[in-house]
Amino acid sequence: MSLTALGIGAVIGSGIFTVIGTAIGGNPAALADWRASPVIDLILHHGHIAGRPGAGPALALSLLLVAVVCCFTGLCYAELASMIPIAGSAYTYTYATLGELIAWIIGWDLILEYAFSNMSVSVGFAAHFVDLLDWLGVPMSPKWLSPAYLPQGLTDLAGNTIYAPGWHFGFNIPAFLIVILLTVVLVRGIRESARTNNIMVLIKLAAILVFIGVGLHFIHPSYYHPFSPNGWSGMLAGGSIIFFTYIGFDSVSTASEECRNAQRDVPIGIIATLVICTTLYIAVSLVLTGLVPWRSVIGDAAPVVNALRRLTLASPNTLLHWTRLIVLLGAIIGMISSILVFQLGQARIWFAMSRDRLLPDTFSRLHPRFRTPAFATWFAGVLVAIPAGLFDVGTLAELSNIGTLFAFVLVSAGVIVLRKKQPERRRGFRVPFGPLFPILSIVFCILLMAGLPVLTWLRFFVWLVIGLFVYVLYSRKRSEFYTD
Repeated sequence: MSLTALGIGAVIGSGIFTVIGTAIGGNPAALADWRASPVIDLILHHGHIAGRPGAGPALALSLLLVAVVCCFTGLCYAELASMIPIAGSAYTYTYATLGELIAWIIGWDLILEYAFSNMSVSVGFAAHFVDLLDWLGVPMSPKWLSPAYLPQGLTDLAGNTIYAPGWHFGFNIPAFLIVILLTVVLVRGIRESARTNNIMVLIKLAAILVFIGVGLHFIHPSYYHPFSPNGWSGMLAGGSIIFFTYIGFDSVSTASEECRNAQRDVPIGIIATLVICTTLYIAVSLVLTGLVPWRSVIGDAAPVVNALRRLTLASPNTLLHWTRLIVLLGAIIGMISSILVFQLGQARIWFAMSRDRLLPDTFSRLHPRFRTPAFATWFAGVLVAIPAGLFDVGTLAELSNIGTLFAFVLVSAGVIVLRKKQPERRRGFRVPFGPLFPILSIVFCILLMAGLPVLTWLRFFVWLVIGLFVYVLYSRKRSEFYTD
């Protein structure tokens, strides 16, 4: 039960309030372009769809696929974590088991994952903050509340165009400020107590349950037709884009060393976490697509509360009015805690790689008073805050997910490699059914990666190539294992 509670607290974050919109509606382009089409669509249909297709109401099935992938990957992660008797990330585990080069690739990839996931979340926070101002009756200019780059443009709830697609003169100030403020908090030092975490989890769960309970009374069954408007391509793209909302499940696997019976408790904790969270996520997606037409959430970074807002404007209702406030507060609290945790995690990656002499020493220097890695924390903060003010949630979420999926491919492959190279090494937990589950994890992760646009793959490969150049020209020569 403790493992399951830990997992639910980590998985129930901001993604269900934010990224669900771009998963349902997609990220359409004005013209058909092979670079904006998902890889799977390019292979099967030669890229006839303009942009990344939305899953529509079929996102419920996408979420089931993602849960299955997370189950296989979580078990692989648990075996790798149980081989290292210290807490840490995938970087720490692979450094100790698979060597420096693979650890560098995963560390460089995790930097991408943490950074872009927090950019997505901070853009979502900004959208919810704007909604809260609207609920309080405080209007503000959209110029300073929306990203500078809007691939679908910006319209009001009545459908009137505020900005045409493309770049405009503006900056998402709330997204920028929340990252900077939390960076200050992290530099000064923060220790999140279990009680505080439990309270935040309860608030987030309450907001989701209230939305589901109230929303069920306002569903239009006609909005479910067609259920899968873009077929298999849309379902796969929807699962690919919402994948990172589940990544908190790895907190269950990292606690494997503390279990009384890891071989029994870890699978139960991971599966129970995924069953409960998937049930809630599916319920939210079905209620949301039943409240408003699925196309109306395209480009929306706050689709859940905006759906309630549309209903309230269409037919003023006290219950909807207060439900919107409850969901807003739950989402905002969930996003603040999510940004805080992931910014902390990102700074730790910079710190760990610097400590291993793969990055400059300044990243591992501690603040003389607060004893925190101040430079790494500030660097991570600025790295996230500025792009969060410039780009939309769909573009940012795509890069976050491909980084996450690639890291999980390497973790799953690492389990197979270590079974061959170090069969005698102690494992507190072993993935059942030999290499079958790790292989399935790799296959499913690659399948989900194929649901992302070609342009996202190109950007990802450029990031990896830059990382390899940095490693070969700088990091490898600083390594403690380097010899001329």
